[in-house]
Amino acid sequence: MENETKQVIKHKNMDIFHILKQTIIIYFKNINFILFTFLTSLPYFFLMLYFETLFQQTVVQTPQIISSLPFLEKNPIRFQSISITNNILLIDVPSFSEDYLPVLLQLALIYTFPLHFLEFCSTVITMKLSSKLISSDNKMSLKDMFQNSIDISMMIGTFITSLYVLTLSNCLLIAFPWTVSNCYSLFSVFGLYLLVPLICCVAVGKLLMVYLEWSAIWNMSIVISVLDGIYGVGALRVSYFFSSGNRKRGLLLMLVFFVFGICLRLICIYFECYKGGNGIFLQIGILTVVNTLKWVSCVIYFNDCKERKLEKIADLEKGKVKLESNAPKE
Repeated sequence: MENETKQVIKHKNMDIFHILKQTIIIYFKNINFILFTFLTSLPYFFLMLYFETLFQQTVVQTPQIISSLPFLEKNPIRFQSISITNNILLIDVPSFSEDYLPVLLQLALIYTFPLHFLEFCSTVITMKLSSKLISSDNKMSLKDMFQNSIDISMMIGTFITSLYVLTLSNCLLIAFPWTVSNCYSLFSVFGLYLLVPLICCVAVGKLLMVYLEWSAIWNMSIVISVLDGIYGVGALRVSYFFSSGNRKRGLLLMLVFFVFGICLRLICIYFECYKGGNGIFLQIGILTVVNTLKWVSCVIYFNDCKERKLEKIADLEKGKVKLESNAPKE
């Protein structure tokens, strides 16, 4: 296994397949690394259980809530659910402001603060240890991993970088519903309702590609903060520099993990895992492992981009020196 790891690490000009292959090799070559990431991800795992259950319930209820809004229907009573209890007629009218909006705010707060912080802690530890496993041939013991995993100054600096990333990411995520609502409003004015789904799909698809491409840059900035000690705006600038010429690979890498996460959630919603049972535990367990693999792949992607950029700079310097040496002397 170690010889195979060395062979993959030395592979230059890696495509997405080689990055994912190396990620799997690094993750599974050391059982202590698997156990360590499992233990350090437990707080994130349990909070994610609650968040994902509430999120899937909200996704399922969203069409019913939206369809009951007064400005989207001509006959509000049509969307009301009616039940008879003890000869009393009860009309349950879905309320956006009282039922739906508080849940959305709760999801936003959980995602922005505690979930982000717990994911940040497991992410930093994962990236630091995976970098050591890449550069070292010796297997680390579980004790060594716990002793070498925490650096307070590095954690604080990287957390600043993660706040920049979180802000930029949330701003772009807000653009998705804003784009859809504007498309609907614009084309409904002209009565072109049939064009709304087509235009929305094109606009959201283009916006999604931009989001994934930028996500690769933002994620690399966190890797830079962990490995190179550059924080905040400086990390974003360095990440932008190293990712130039490699952004298609970064987009494809993020697309792989994005599609996997979406498909897994759709399967769980289809089988109603959010109602309880072992399904939701299995889903969050898989998502936690995939999240670890994503950050290991980001470390590998960063190392490859950095090596490519430094080799390109070295080649330019050699070419410049060669031209100067061949230039005619006066």
